[in-house]
Amino acid sequence: MRFSTLCKLLLVVGLTVAFWTSCQKPYHANSERYVFVAAHITLPYWQDVKAGFLGAAHEMGVKAEFTGPNDYNIEQELAAFKNAVASHPSGILVSPARPGPFVEPINEAIQNGIPVICVDSDSPQSKRILFIGTDNYSAGMTSGKLLARLLHGQGRIVLLTIPGQFNLEERLRGVEDALKAYPYMSFYEVYNDRGDPQVANNEVSDVLQKNADIKGILCLEASGGPGAAQAVDHFGDDGKITIVAMDANPETLDWISKGVIAATVAQKPYTMAFYGLRFLDDLHHNSVHEFKSWQDAPASPIPARVDTGTAVINSENVDDFKTALALGR
Repeated sequence: MRFSTLCKLLLVVGLTVAFWTSCQKPYHANSERYVFVAAHITLPYWQDVKAGFLGAAHEMGVKAEFTGPNDYNIEQELAAFKNAVASHPSGILVSPARPGPFVEPINEAIQNGIPVICVDSDSPQSKRILFIGTDNYSAGMTSGKLLARLLHGQGRIVLLTIPGQFNLEERLRGVEDALKAYPYMSFYEVYNDRGDPQVANNEVSDVLQKNADIKGILCLEASGGPGAAQAVDHFGDDGKITIVAMDANPETLDWISKGVIAATVAQKPYTMAFYGLRFLDDLHHNSVHEFKSWQDAPASPIPARVDTGTAVINSENVDDFKTALALGR
């Protein structure tokens, strides 16, 4: 009898708990939608960003849209951002190709109650809430010192970048400061590869055809490494010219395995996007209760800047990275 009564009591308690649990409002509403606006979204780098963004969205159970131009086109990226603002999502992640043109659109989004976080590249003069990504000055210092050590502090180098893009300008500043300690190193030329490996290939091929006395090639963005490697390999200068690339694109890792690229400074694009969305979600839900809301706060309730760090990949650890990336995907 006592056992029967106990069972009935447990059943009543279980039903009560289930009832109240079913009545609780879900943390994420069905209407929540977040947008990531990126530059040149067909590149492998941005596909890693997309994977991190969608991975976080899946874990949180929210809608997510990844958008942007298929090549390096500032006007198209700006239009994509403005369209995102007009759709009034729960929040926007953006990687501004150039900082200036995005200041007013970002500020307008903030004024309309849409939290905005910059990922990978920043627009520091805007009212964006947070920048999450690489400390690009530090990444440039790392790249410059790495190439200098590989060249034993001597030789002229070609540098591949995209002028005017804030994160790359910071990397260039870091490289320039790093090379101040090496008086026997200098720039042969700084080229704009426009984020296109074929353009990088053409530029480096032109230098090699001139028989220019260069010892190294330093790439400050993801497309430069594979493009430069193709040119060096074509002209048979493997081992004669030292290439330091940027990022861990599959092509870049393959060229390291072949011995054409000496090393690359890898960022963490998946991590940037994954935690970028988490921070954005915290803002939307006002999860940090120090102030009534992020809009009313006299200071941002979340960090103003998050450095996701870098890793150097070379012939000694490239296979480990390939294996880990393959298992992760």
